[in-house]
Amino acid sequence: MKPLAFRLNLAAFAGAAMVLSACAAPVPDSGLAAARAEREAQLTGRATAPSFGAPATNAISSSDLSAAGIDVERRGGVQASPTNAAPSVAGGAAGGAAISDEQSFEAVANRETIESDAARRAEQAAAYQVVQPTALPQRAGDTGPNIVEYALNAPNKRGQEWYSRFILGTMGGRFERNCASYRSPDEAQRDFLARGGPERDPRGIDPDGDGFACGWDPAPFLAAVGR
Repeated sequence: MKPLAFRLNLAAFAGAAMVLSACAAPVPDSGLAAARAEREAQLTGRATAPSFGAPATNAISSSDLSAAGIDVERRGGVQASPTNAAPSVAGGAAGGAAISDEQSFEAVANRETIESDAARRAEQAAAYQVVQPTALPQRAGDTGPNIVEYALNAPNKRGQEWYSRFILGTMGGRFERNCASYRSPDEAQRDFLARGGPERDPRGIDPDGDGFACGWDPAPFLAAVGR
Protein backbone atom coordinates (compact mmCIF):
# COMPACT_ATOMS: atom_id res chain seq x y z
CA MET A 1 0.00 0.00 0.00
CA LYS A 2 1.35 3.42 -1.01
CA PRO A 3 2.07 6.01 1.68
CA LEU A 4 -0.51 8.70 2.36
CA ALA A 5 1.89 11.50 1.42
CA PHE A 6 2.49 10.02 -2.04
CA ARG A 7 -1.24 9.76 -2.71
CA LEU A 8 -1.81 13.37 -1.66
CA ASN A 9 0.96 14.59 -3.97
CA LEU A 10 -0.47 12.63 -6.92
CA ALA A 11 -3.93 14.11 -6.36
CA ALA A 12 -2.52 17.63 -6.17
CA PHE A 13 -0.59 17.09 -9.44
CA ALA A 14 -3.72 15.87 -11.26
CA GLY A 15 -5.72 18.88 -10.06
CA ALA A 16 -3.05 21.30 -11.24
CA ALA A 17 -3.00 19.65 -14.67
CA MET A 18 -6.76 20.02 -15.00
CA VAL A 19 -6.55 23.73 -14.11
CA LEU A 20 -3.80 24.36 -16.68
CA SER A 21 -5.70 22.55 -19.42
CA ALA A 22 -8.80 24.64 -18.73
CA CYS A 23 -6.81 27.86 -18.97
CA ALA A 24 -4.90 26.94 -22.16
CA ALA A 25 -5.98 28.63 -25.42
CA PRO A 26 -7.76 26.32 -27.88
CA VAL A 27 -5.70 25.08 -30.82
CA PRO A 28 -7.13 26.43 -34.11
CA ASP A 29 -8.62 23.86 -36.50
CA SER A 30 -6.38 23.56 -39.59
CA GLY A 31 -8.90 21.43 -41.50
CA LEU A 32 -7.21 18.16 -40.65
CA ALA A 33 -10.27 16.84 -38.85
CA ALA A 34 -12.56 17.61 -41.81
CA ALA A 35 -10.13 16.02 -44.25
CA ARG A 36 -9.82 12.93 -42.07
CA ALA A 37 -13.61 12.63 -41.80
CA GLU A 38 -14.01 12.94 -45.56
CA ARG A 39 -11.31 10.30 -46.13
CA GLU A 40 -12.99 7.90 -43.70
CA ALA A 41 -16.32 8.48 -45.44
CA GLN A 42 -14.76 7.58 -48.81
CA LEU A 43 -13.29 4.39 -47.38
CA THR A 44 -16.51 3.31 -45.70
CA GLY A 45 -18.75 4.33 -48.59
CA ARG A 46 -20.69 7.01 -46.70
CA ALA A 47 -21.39 10.27 -48.47
CA THR A 48 -20.44 13.47 -46.72
CA ALA A 49 -21.41 16.95 -47.76
CA PRO A 50 -18.33 18.86 -48.90
CA SER A 51 -17.57 22.08 -47.10
CA PHE A 52 -17.21 25.20 -49.20
CA GLY A 53 -16.53 28.79 -48.40
CA ALA A 54 -19.07 31.55 -48.62
CA PRO A 55 -20.65 31.86 -52.07
CA ALA A 56 -19.12 34.49 -54.30
CA THR A 57 -21.19 37.63 -54.53
CA ASN A 58 -20.19 38.30 -58.15
CA ALA A 59 -20.98 34.79 -59.47
CA ILE A 60 -22.95 34.51 -62.75
CA SER A 61 -26.47 33.33 -62.19
CA SER A 62 -27.90 30.23 -63.88
CA SER A 63 -30.50 32.32 -65.71
CA ASP A 64 -27.79 34.46 -67.32
CA LEU A 65 -25.89 31.35 -68.41
CA SER A 66 -29.04 29.81 -69.88
CA ALA A 67 -29.84 33.03 -71.76
CA ALA A 68 -26.36 32.87 -73.30
CA GLY A 69 -27.01 29.34 -74.54
CA ILE A 70 -24.84 27.60 -71.95
CA ASP A 71 -26.20 24.38 -70.51
CA VAL A 72 -25.76 24.81 -66.79
CA GLU A 73 -27.01 21.31 -66.01
CA ARG A 74 -24.33 19.57 -68.06
CA ARG A 75 -21.41 18.35 -65.98
CA GLY A 76 -19.33 16.42 -68.55
CA GLY A 77 -19.04 15.07 -72.06
CA VAL A 78 -21.02 12.30 -73.70
CA GLN A 79 -20.30 8.91 -72.21
CA ALA A 80 -19.06 6.32 -74.69
CA SER A 81 -21.73 3.73 -75.39
CA PRO A 82 -22.68 1.47 -78.32
CA THR A 83 -26.18 2.94 -78.18
CA ASN A 84 -25.00 6.49 -78.95
CA ALA A 85 -26.11 7.99 -82.26
CA ALA A 86 -23.55 8.12 -85.07
CA PRO A 87 -21.69 11.47 -85.22
CA SER A 88 -22.64 13.81 -88.04
CA VAL A 89 -20.05 14.53 -90.74
CA ALA A 90 -19.13 18.21 -90.84
CA GLY A 91 -19.82 19.74 -94.21
CA GLY A 92 -21.70 16.74 -95.60
CA ALA A 93 -25.18 18.15 -95.11
CA ALA A 94 -24.17 21.62 -96.30
CA GLY A 95 -22.78 20.39 -99.59
CA GLY A 96 -19.16 20.39 -98.47
CA ALA A 97 -16.62 17.64 -98.95
CA ALA A 98 -17.39 14.63 -96.75
CA ILE A 99 -14.87 12.22 -95.29
CA SER A 100 -13.73 9.65 -97.83
CA ASP A 101 -14.86 6.05 -97.34
CA GLU A 102 -12.16 4.53 -99.55
CA GLN A 103 -10.74 2.74 -96.52
CA SER A 104 -14.05 1.03 -95.79
CA PHE A 105 -14.09 -2.40 -97.44
CA GLU A 106 -17.86 -2.68 -97.15
CA ALA A 107 -18.50 0.71 -98.77
CA VAL A 108 -16.11 0.06 -101.65
CA ALA A 109 -17.40 -3.49 -102.20
CA ASN A 110 -20.97 -2.21 -102.46
CA ARG A 111 -20.25 0.19 -105.30
CA GLU A 112 -17.27 -1.41 -107.07
CA THR A 113 -16.91 -4.67 -108.98
CA ILE A 114 -14.04 -6.54 -110.58
CA GLU A 115 -15.14 -5.25 -113.97
CA SER A 116 -15.30 -1.60 -112.87
CA ASP A 117 -11.91 -1.89 -111.22
CA ALA A 118 -10.41 -3.36 -114.42
CA ALA A 119 -11.97 -0.56 -116.48
CA ARG A 120 -10.47 2.08 -114.20
CA ARG A 121 -7.03 0.51 -114.41
CA ALA A 122 -7.28 0.45 -118.20
CA GLU A 123 -8.26 4.12 -118.21
CA GLN A 124 -5.26 4.99 -116.05
CA ALA A 125 -2.93 2.99 -118.31
CA ALA A 126 -4.26 4.83 -121.36
CA ALA A 127 -3.54 8.19 -119.73
CA TYR A 128 0.04 7.19 -118.89
CA GLN A 129 2.58 9.14 -120.91
CA VAL A 130 6.30 8.72 -121.29
CA VAL A 131 8.11 12.01 -121.73
CA GLN A 132 11.08 11.61 -124.06
CA PRO A 133 14.24 13.53 -123.24
CA THR A 134 15.09 16.47 -125.44
CA ALA A 135 18.26 18.43 -126.09
CA LEU A 136 19.33 21.00 -123.55
CA PRO A 137 18.43 24.59 -124.42
CA GLN A 138 21.18 26.60 -125.98
CA ARG A 139 22.29 29.74 -124.23
CA ALA A 140 22.13 32.86 -126.33
CA GLY A 141 25.50 34.03 -127.57
CA ASP A 142 25.16 37.65 -126.47
CA THR A 143 24.84 37.35 -122.69
CA GLY A 144 27.29 40.07 -121.81
CA PRO A 145 30.64 39.76 -120.04
CA ASN A 146 31.37 36.48 -118.27
CA ILE A 147 32.17 37.43 -114.69
CA VAL A 148 33.15 33.84 -113.81
CA GLU A 149 35.80 33.81 -116.51
CA TYR A 150 36.99 37.24 -115.40
CA ALA A 151 37.26 36.10 -111.75
CA LEU A 152 39.37 33.08 -112.70
CA ASN A 153 41.70 35.11 -114.91
CA ALA A 154 42.05 38.29 -112.81
CA PRO A 155 45.74 39.12 -112.26
CA ASN A 156 45.26 40.56 -108.77
CA LYS A 157 43.31 40.12 -105.57
CA ARG A 158 40.49 42.22 -104.22
CA GLY A 159 41.72 45.53 -102.81
CA GLN A 160 45.03 45.35 -104.70
CA GLU A 161 45.30 48.36 -106.98
CA TRP A 162 46.01 47.31 -110.55
CA TYR A 163 44.49 50.02 -112.73
CA SER A 164 44.83 53.79 -112.59
CA ARG A 165 41.82 55.82 -111.63
CA PHE A 166 40.91 59.50 -111.86
CA ILE A 167 40.63 60.66 -108.24
CA LEU A 168 38.23 63.54 -108.92
CA GLY A 169 35.78 61.16 -110.60
CA THR A 170 35.17 59.35 -107.32
CA MET A 171 34.30 62.39 -105.18
CA GLY A 172 30.86 63.64 -104.14
CA GLY A 173 29.42 60.27 -103.22
CA ARG A 174 29.40 59.11 -106.83
CA PHE A 175 30.57 55.62 -105.91
CA GLU A 176 27.80 55.03 -103.33
CA ARG A 177 25.10 56.56 -105.52
CA ASN A 178 25.95 54.57 -108.64
CA CYS A 179 26.46 51.27 -106.80
CA ALA A 180 23.02 51.66 -105.20
CA SER A 181 21.46 51.49 -108.67
CA TYR A 182 22.42 47.82 -109.06
CA ARG A 183 20.50 44.89 -107.60
CA SER A 184 23.64 42.91 -106.71
CA PRO A 185 27.46 43.11 -106.90
CA ASP A 186 27.37 40.58 -109.75
CA GLU A 187 25.16 42.88 -111.79
CA ALA A 188 27.46 45.81 -111.03
CA GLN A 189 30.56 43.86 -112.10
CA ARG A 190 28.90 42.71 -115.32
CA ASP A 191 27.92 46.28 -116.21
CA PHE A 192 31.38 47.51 -115.22
CA LEU A 193 33.02 45.12 -117.68
CA ALA A 194 30.46 45.96 -120.38
CA ARG A 195 31.38 49.66 -120.10
CA GLY A 196 35.07 49.07 -120.74
CA GLY A 197 36.31 47.82 -117.39
CA PRO A 198 38.61 47.08 -115.84
CA GLU A 199 40.78 49.54 -117.81
CA ARG A 200 38.03 52.15 -117.89
CA ASP A 201 35.62 53.13 -115.12
CA PRO A 202 33.17 55.69 -116.53
CA ARG A 203 30.71 55.39 -113.61
CA GLY A 204 33.31 55.54 -110.85
CA ILE A 205 32.30 52.24 -109.26
CA ASP A 206 35.89 50.94 -108.96
CA PRO A 207 37.62 53.80 -107.14
CA ASP A 208 40.51 51.71 -105.74
CA GLY A 209 41.45 50.36 -109.19
CA ASP A 210 41.43 46.65 -108.31
CA GLY A 211 39.11 45.86 -111.23
CA PHE A 212 36.21 44.77 -109.01
CA ALA A 213 33.18 47.08 -108.99
CA CYS A 214 31.01 47.88 -105.97
CA GLY A 215 32.83 45.48 -103.68
CA TRP A 216 32.42 42.49 -105.99
CA ASP A 217 34.56 39.57 -104.75
CA PRO A 218 36.03 36.87 -107.04
CA ALA A 219 36.95 34.64 -104.06
CA PRO A 220 33.85 32.35 -104.25
CA PHE A 221 34.58 31.54 -107.90
CA LEU A 222 38.24 30.80 -107.14
CA ALA A 223 37.24 28.59 -104.21
CA ALA A 224 34.91 26.62 -106.44
CA VAL A 225 37.87 25.49 -108.55
CA GLY A 226 40.17 25.00 -105.59
CA ARG A 227 42.22 28.15 -105.96
